[in-house]
Amino acid sequence: MSDLHPLKKIVKEQKGGIAKGICSVCSANPYVLRATMEKGKEDNSQILIESTCNQVNQYGGYTGRTPQEFKEYVETMADSIGFPREKIILGGDHLGPNTWQDETSEQALTKAEEMVRQYVKAGYTKIHLDASMRLADDDKSKPLSSETIADRGARLCKSAEDAFQELKKENPDAMQPVYVIGTEVPTPGGMQDEEEELQLTSVSDFKETVELSKKAFEKYSLTTAWENVVAVVVQPGVEFGNNKVVEYDSQAAQQLVQALKEYDNLVFEGHSTDYQVPEALKEMVQDNIAILKVGPALTFAAREALFALAMIEVELLKYENEIVLSNFIDVLDIAMIENNKNWKKHYHGKEKKVRLDRKYSLSDRSRYYYSVPEVEEALAKLISNLKSVEIPISLIDQYLPVQYKKIRRGLIDNDPEAMVVDKVVNVLDEYSFAVNP
Repeated sequence: MSDLHPLKKIVKEQKGGIAKGICSVCSANPYVLRATMEKGKEDNSQILIESTCNQVNQYGGYTGRTPQEFKEYVETMADSIGFPREKIILGGDHLGPNTWQDETSEQALTKAEEMVRQYVKAGYTKIHLDASMRLADDDKSKPLSSETIADRGARLCKSAEDAFQELKKENPDAMQPVYVIGTEVPTPGGMQDEEEELQLTSVSDFKETVELSKKAFEKYSLTTAWENVVAVVVQPGVEFGNNKVVEYDSQAAQQLVQALKEYDNLVFEGHSTDYQVPEALKEMVQDNIAILKVGPALTFAAREALFALAMIEVELLKYENEIVLSNFIDVLDIAMIENNKNWKKHYHGKEKKVRLDRKYSLSDRSRYYYSVPEVEEALAKLISNLKSVEIPISLIDQYLPVQYKKIRRGLIDNDPEAMVVDKVVNVLDEYSFAVNP
């Protein structure tokens, strides 16, 4: 395929003074993916869907899918919705040894190389190389050196480039992947300490990341691949915790913004842009943060809608003797209590606070539990119960007022799943406003 990669086009527009960006949806939630495609249809735009090394890898990740299987899942959904496959950009986020931090560097990197290889062979064309985490045999008394991070990242890129050459033999029209380097602090998924002070990436750290990565690419004979590095992940001053959002301050980020002008092939990628107000997202794109990553805010919106539907279910059906209620909210909470590994590092304090966080935290760690069989069964029961009746619009107005208005205007159906999807679309609307000039 001779066409320029869509992200390279965005870089070109940004460097030409056009405030163009793209929303990067990092989620495997089916309602979120459907909403992303529905919004793409509405805007007649390309969509960027990413999976992380923890969600999708050669061992299945927490979704149970390999890169090839996740691609097929996304494309099958697109076919059912009528969204063109060619308008889907697939990306791999934080691809590196993060999942295997308790193993030695050689063991973890070997697994990470194989993971990256499978992502590229499956047709993912946006690869975020992230080897910033310490591994079992690294010195725990000090941070991992920038040189080591760059070297390991280049090693992963070598695996990606080799895989692409294999892919080209099978499919000469395959699109060359582009690369993203760097990482944000704190770790992805939201602030773990509400009181921690957010540190913006310094200009010196940004430049060091670029220069050391370039040298490492040259070491591994990846000079051509370096031309396909399109973005650097930085911390521009956006983050969120369980009940806190750090708002974007354009003025505070201006030193970074000005430094970026020295590189004519790079833009910034902003992680943890979740919950920023639309005007702040727009400012970020105007400040060359052209790739806006979002995930928890989307699953949070889906969770809000499902909780609202669960409350409607109780109001509407609790006195119907022949109907068994889903008890979705309780079933989800029980699943989280029985296996706390996905939230115990994030939710702290007294039991009352932890109980609220399990349900309502902005970090939305509940998203990891939708594949638990009991939760899947309860969710299916909730949807089935509500599809068996016509939901009174007065109840919809009570619990989902925005969707009520859209139903009244004929924009969406009075259907429980349509309402969940539309709740996610509400968030995507804000990103659409931000990324389009």
